[in-house]
Amino acid sequence: MADQLSAQDWVDLGLKTLAKSGFTALKADPLAKAMGVSRGSFYWHFADLAAFHAAILSRWREVATEQIIAAVEAAKSENEDEGRSADPLAVLLKLTFGSKLVLEKAVRSWAANDARARAAVVAVDRRRLDYIESLLKQAGLTEEVARPRAQILFWAFFGFALSDQMLPADKQQAALDELLRIVAR
Repeated sequence: MADQLSAQDWVDLGLKTLAKSGFTALKADPLAKAMGVSRGSFYWHFADLAAFHAAILSRWREVATEQIIAAVEAAKSENEDEGRSADPLAVLLKLTFGSKLVLEKAVRSWAANDARARAAVVAVDRRRLDYIESLLKQAGLTEEVARPRAQILFWAFFGFALSDQMLPADKQQAALDELLRIVAR
């Protein structure tokens, strides 16, 4: 079975493990046991634990940031092609506030204890903030207004990400509508 496993299989298990059990569980032995293979399979794909951790952080960036940005951009393009105008900020809010963010919490906890994870979080935060600012500028806000409002929206996301209290769908949508009104007008 070990030769059937890919590096991506290991990274996928690593993300699930990180979300469920935290960064301290990202070790070759317990992960190999969970997959029913030897540690050799792990080391076939990764030079060491640091390389595995780097691959997990890279995949987190892809899933938690780049795929969301791509979805917003696709929605923008789709609506433009059909002659409709969808608010990309509304799409972004729906995507980012529309799910539990267990993995976000886990990565941030890891970053509090590990310099490489912290560097990855800083880079992702910069990418996200820059993207939000660009959407606000596209909505017609000046740079002087767009940057602080992007920061406010970013902080609101973290409040949501760190909160364990979910709102009913209608109340959450009302809160998102109000947040959008506050930052985009």
